[in-house]
Amino acid sequence: MELIDICFNFTHKSFRKDEAEVIRRAVRAGVSTMIVTGSSVPESARGLELAAHYPDHLFATVGVHPHLARTWEPEASAEALRELAADPKVCAIGEMGLDYNRNYSEPADQRRAFEAQLALAIELGLPAFLHQRDAHEDFLAMLKAARPELVDAVVHCFTGHGAELDAYLALDCHIGITGWICDERRGAHLRELVTHIPHERLMVETDAPYLLPRDLEPRPRERRNEPAFLPHILRAVACHRAQDPAELARLTTANACRFFRIPADGHAPCRPVDSRR
Repeated sequence: MELIDICFNFTHKSFRKDEAEVIRRAVRAGVSTMIVTGSSVPESARGLELAAHYPDHLFATVGVHPHLARTWEPEASAEALRELAADPKVCAIGEMGLDYNRNYSEPADQRRAFEAQLALAIELGLPAFLHQRDAHEDFLAMLKAARPELVDAVVHCFTGHGAELDAYLALDCHIGITGWICDERRGAHLRELVTHIPHERLMVETDAPYLLPRDLEPRPRERRNEPAFLPHILRAVACHRAQDPAELARLTTANACRFFRIPADGHAPCRPVDSRR
């Protein structure tokens, strides 16, 4: 199986001691391509450095996570992301969105940064890489306003309930599923919901180093998730959708290639001349 991990937080400090081996393990497991997720302006720049260092396997997103929305500077941050997005390795704007679970940044700051990044994705004709937690109503209203002009959007690490899923699918969003589905305590509801996701909208991800699948055996001593465990997540999703894992791998990989404009040769993203709808 050839897989694409659409969310890999490779700039996390836990990967610095063995980053080359992490990539090698992923490739040996069949995860040929990984999207390094941007969470702030400096981390987005670092993600691009990593993509340049491992060009055969990495692409990157650039954005500011809602936890760090307090760092958003209206003109400077947008211009910095715009400059970074000129790199052909950049395949989406984000991770952006709203997270009211702990409010590491004030909700007003989160909405301001989210709105600006939606506008940037529209301006550049790049897909939006989205995060939402405990903020569905505000998130949906803002996404709905921008969606007609966005070239594409994925709600990554979906852990919500049926009404949320229906709302995102109605906006023609893609859905990213993580190892949350492997958690019998918190993710059991996803096992039925994944059957409602059309095959052309589904993608898989680890969100490494977070969300290590609870049922993974043997469990790594450091409890760090990594892209090499994506086949385990894929098999869980396939099981609950009653699909052949190899067929689901083919479908989700094709979806990710199409969504992120990654051609079959794995080089630079293909950006259409007219990226607007």
